[in-house]
Formats: sequence, structure tokens, C-alpha cells
Amino acid sequence: MSVEDIHRTAQDKMQKSIEVLKHEMATIRTGRASPALLDRVQVDYFGSPTPINALATVSAPEPRLLTIQPWDRQALGAIEKAIQKSDLGLNPTNDGAMIRLAIPLLNDERRRELVRLVQRRLEETRVAIRNCRRDAVESLRKEEREKTVSEDEMKRGQERVQKLTDQFVAQVDEVGKGKEHEILEP
Repeated sequence: MSVEDIHRTAQDKMQKSIEVLKHEMATIRTGRASPALLDRVQVDYFGSPTPINALATVSAPEPRLLTIQPWDRQALGAIEKAIQKSDLGLNPTNDGAMIRLAIPLLNDERRRELVRLVQRRLEETRVAIRNCRRDAVESLRKEEREKTVSEDEMKRGQERVQKLTDQFVAQVDEVGKGKEHEILEP
């Protein structure tokens, strides 16, 4: 493997970590309704865990309301139970045809809990990015031991990987600041 291939592989893995982080941040509740809020909720549908968006249409007709219109009305009860069991802290209202989820304003204690959750997810992503850096550096050292790259190329490769790592960690911090601002905004 060349230094360029190792760099490209590390960059791809780090980019995927950022994409996963952004997806997870979309599922963390703020004071506004977003269909992405229900992405992690799994419904026990005929014995198999199924995401809500595979069973129903989820929409946000108002800023503080989500509606869930299942394609199979028999799934209403299972969807309602799954939402109640989730860590979202929302109470579904079932009218026999659809489920309505009113998104209440967040109190200060819940905001602090959500900020801690965001911080935990950010740190997990930073660790994943550092692991990508470690793997890339190990690959560079292995290539140097096998005499396929020179010591100078290995050092330059390590510096490039470190700069890449710093760049992606800065992106993680940026995503975190944006989400924290969104959570703490009244």
C-alpha cells in the first residue's frame, strides 16, 4: 500500500465517522419536531425489530407535532409501545388511525441531560477518528519496516494523517457546538 492509499483510507473512515455522528445528532430531541427523531426507535412487528419509517409515514405538520400514519393499522399498538419504551420521553396519542406526538418544551434538567448525551456521542466519534489515525500510522510503520516506503515518506505520511485527524476533530467540535446551541436555545 502506498502512503497515498493509506491517507485516502484514513480519510474515508474518518468521513464515515462524521456522517454517523451527524445522523445520531439528528435523532437527539430538541424542542422542535423532526421525523429523524424516530429513526432509532425499533418496533417489534411480528417478532422482528423494524424501524418506524418502514411501517408508517412520519411527518411534522407543525413545529411541535409529529404524526405517524401506519400503513397497517394493526401496527398502531406496537408503534405506540415502542415510542413509550424509547428514551425520547414522549407520550404518544393514538386515535385509532394515526399516532400524534406532541413535542413539549424542554426543561433545564432535560436540556442538561441532552447536552451530556451529545458530549458522550462527540467523544465516541473523536475516539473513532483517533482509532483511524492509529490504524493509518501502524500501516505506515509496517510499510517502512517492509522497506516499501522511506523513513522520510513515513514521517511526512504521519504528519498528513495528524493534520487530517485535527481537521476531522474540528468538524466533530463544530457539529457538537451546533447541536448544543440548538438544545439550549429556548
